[in-house]
Amino acid sequence: MKYVVVLGDGMADEPIEALNGKTPIQAAHTPALDKIAPVSEIGLVHTVPEGMNPGSDVANLAVMGYNPSACYSGRSPLEALSIGVEMEDTDISLRCNIVTLSDEEEKYEDKKILDHSSGEISSEEAAQLIEAIKPVMQNETYQFYAGTSYRHLTIWKHGQVVDLVPPHDVLGQTVGQYLPKQKDLYDMMKKSYEILNDHPINVERAKKGLNKANSLWFWGAGTKPSLGGFYEKTGKKGAMVSAVDLLKGIAVGAGMRNMEVEGANGGLHTNYEGKVMAAIQALKEGSDFVYIHVEAPDEMGHQGNMENKITAIEYLDQKVIARMQEELQKMGEDYRMLVMPDHPTPLAIRTHSSNPVPYLLFDSRKEASGQPEYSEAAGKASGIYVQNGYELMNHLLEI
Repeated sequence: MKYVVVLGDGMADEPIEALNGKTPIQAAHTPALDKIAPVSEIGLVHTVPEGMNPGSDVANLAVMGYNPSACYSGRSPLEALSIGVEMEDTDISLRCNIVTLSDEEEKYEDKKILDHSSGEISSEEAAQLIEAIKPVMQNETYQFYAGTSYRHLTIWKHGQVVDLVPPHDVLGQTVGQYLPKQKDLYDMMKKSYEILNDHPINVERAKKGLNKANSLWFWGAGTKPSLGGFYEKTGKKGAMVSAVDLLKGIAVGAGMRNMEVEGANGGLHTNYEGKVMAAIQALKEGSDFVYIHVEAPDEMGHQGNMENKITAIEYLDQKVIARMQEELQKMGEDYRMLVMPDHPTPLAIRTHSSNPVPYLLFDSRKEASGQPEYSEAAGKASGIYVQNGYELMNHLLEI
């Protein structure tokens, strides 16, 4: 028996007037999901414990079967695991986005945050920008590490966990009231704009009509993480397929294998086929369980791009779910497949919400009494509700 999670990050949403009251999941053309929905278990699951922020860190930990209330120590420390940064017990890890701020206003505090991802800047360009700030900012207290695309890491030696606002929560807003209260972090963000706004890379990006990657933005502070091993917890050997450092870091902390996929970038036009084949490779090489994470629906939600969010869901259906089923059938193995988002990223608010999300559980050995479609409404109509999201993994694995 093989076990598969296909995670469409942030793909759940709310009914949209422009879609005649449908959600993007309902509006998308999803023949693979339409085929299996009537014979799958469909329900709602609450992945974000009461009182916790609805981040991909908390929600994906829950989907992976970990109780965030018991093991969560911050988002950035999980990404540090992915990058391979060894943290000491007194270190604080910070997520360090490279964002796009408006450049018309004279004062840094008066600028607006236009894009939390700097137009999904390439990892190669972003790494050069991180290198540009190091001579000015890196010292014994603060160290900087390049990650993937706009997502980077700062280690604050002997630091403290401080309240910091995620950039995707304040898109289009003036940054002043959301800047760090801690003076060093505030000063570094302000200085980074002075260094990056006229950097040659950003001059060229502006010429091409691309968003500048012109400021650092700190958030997601946390301490050294401690996750129990996935195999020790479940008896299953697991593998992760993701372009995102957060998910890779969770996999490292859980003792799972990370499958590298060339061309996987966390964007709409990622290497979907490569992800599927990496998952199949892991299963053929002894893994019992594989977690395929697709970031694109979440990114499109943050951008407020309805058409591209629908496209991202269609790609997930056609290029991941349908293809994964084909390859599993070729292997001749029985399998159970769980399809779900980690949290909603509604287009109306362009950030995460903590509402329950729909899940679909398909078992190749038997038919369930499902719903006519896979959607938020279908999950609610089923009457099946999982209050503690971290319990769904044991249900998938039949533990």
